[in-house]
Amino acid sequence: MNLEDHLGDIIRKGRKAANVSALAAAKTAGLTEAELDALEETGKVTGKPNLAALATLIGLHPGKLEGIAKGWLPSEKDLSQWVELRHFSTEEDGTAVSNYLVWDEVSREAAIFDTGWNSILPMAVIDENQLQLRHIFLTHSHDDHIAGLAGLREKYPKAHVHSNSKTAPPQSRNRANDFFHLGSLRITNRDTPGHAEDGVTYIVGTWPEDAPHVAFVGDAIFAGSMGNGFQSWDLAKQKVREQILTLPPDTLICPGHGPLTTVGEEKAHNPFFA
Repeated sequence: MNLEDHLGDIIRKGRKAANVSALAAAKTAGLTEAELDALEETGKVTGKPNLAALATLIGLHPGKLEGIAKGWLPSEKDLSQWVELRHFSTEEDGTAVSNYLVWDEVSREAAIFDTGWNSILPMAVIDENQLQLRHIFLTHSHDDHIAGLAGLREKYPKAHVHSNSKTAPPQSRNRANDFFHLGSLRITNRDTPGHAEDGVTYIVGTWPEDAPHVAFVGDAIFAGSMGNGFQSWDLAKQKVREQILTLPPDTLICPGHGPLTTVGEEKAHNPFFA
């Protein structure tokens, strides 16, 4: 799977976060504005732009940005060590979004993390494995992450919805010290606003065979990039540093878009985080 954001997307996001004009960025990179625009649009490098100088100007790590330009990708993930974890992808109008299902093998209790454009695939797995959907955890309330919620609630009316949205009923709102169990699995949450005001990351631990923790991060961070700072770029980066990158290096990061990655890979390769 390709990265969610190509080189040009990352440069554009970095430039917006640093409030740097296209003209200033182009001059620093040794490009014309038209050439920079083409780079940001396609992610393809023509000529020999000074990516190190550009990265420094827009607050990205020069070496990591050059790594992206050379084609860095996170390692392929073998999900067999998390035997009760499934990854789904749905697409609408050219936008693919991920959602995830976990369950406990003994109790058969299950939880969904985000809904995607629809939840047809996870519902089929729930039925096939005779699971009981107990929880629906929403990382934020952007349409592509909650579009399947109505269908889930209709089929599983007893499933408890969890959200940071201010418009959610009080019983659905996450609290800082909340934790839930699916059999032996333990689920906690950490606030990660910035991309969205109600952004939240869910951590699932105590997997069988001591498999690493799993973090369902929504759009807070992607492999090699991060979500747009619609609420605040500075806040978005701060929360990723404090709440996600402080997790153990082998923690599996399950983002809303793009390939799976780990905390260790992002600390080593993500240009937004030195």
